[in-house]
Amino acid sequence: MIENIVPAVVACAETFEDPPDVWLFPEEEAVVTSAVAKRRREFSTGRACARSALAQLGVGPAPVLPGEQGAPQWPAGIVGSITHCAGYRAAAVAPARHVLTIGVDAEPDDVLPDGVLALIALPGEQARLLELAGTAPGVSWDRLLFSAKEATYKAWFPLARRWLGFEDADITINPSDGTFHSSLLVTGPTVNGSPLSGFTGRWLTSDGLILTAITVRTEPGQFETEGNEFDVIAG
Repeated sequence: MIENIVPAVVACAETFEDPPDVWLFPEEEAVVTSAVAKRRREFSTGRACARSALAQLGVGPAPVLPGEQGAPQWPAGIVGSITHCAGYRAAAVAPARHVLTIGVDAEPDDVLPDGVLALIALPGEQARLLELAGTAPGVSWDRLLFSAKEATYKAWFPLARRWLGFEDADITINPSDGTFHSSLLVTGPTVNGSPLSGFTGRWLTSDGLILTAITVRTEPGQFETEGNEFDVIAG
């Protein structure tokens, strides 16, 4: 599914279960030695997806360790993102010569737990969610907002190397074309010669899941996915 919302230059791998024979490098084993079983399964299968995606680019098996703020440390010349939720694991990677950053996220297509929306959504976002619920029911728009914010952070961090809070990005979801716009409310790094002020991403819902993805190409101004063009917003 994830391949439907990223450009063709991005290699993807996904699974809907945790294979029993997943192996880890010793360095990766050390990360989850004391982890509970759920965390170990998420980590291990996520790394298996990462290696499968890397293989599509001709990159051999290598440890993918969590680095600063937990961001995956990819082999030299590679950018990527890993995501997992109940019943789904995925990784997306690309050559750094073609793509500056990737952020992908997966969530169950279900309403957020009580109290979470108030913690993650700006007043304008909450108002737009009410409109979406009235005009386009059938999608858990609050969960999609959460997922888009997660994808925004994952795309932001490799470029900025600093934290981005839920309150630092204002998300507008377009229900008609499967896109979302993430306007940054903090000063961003320089990308393709201009200060980064936002991202445009894609989303989909299928089989009880919500997926979001942001891809920023190295070419200034735009990237293409599935024949459509999406802007990288610069100030």
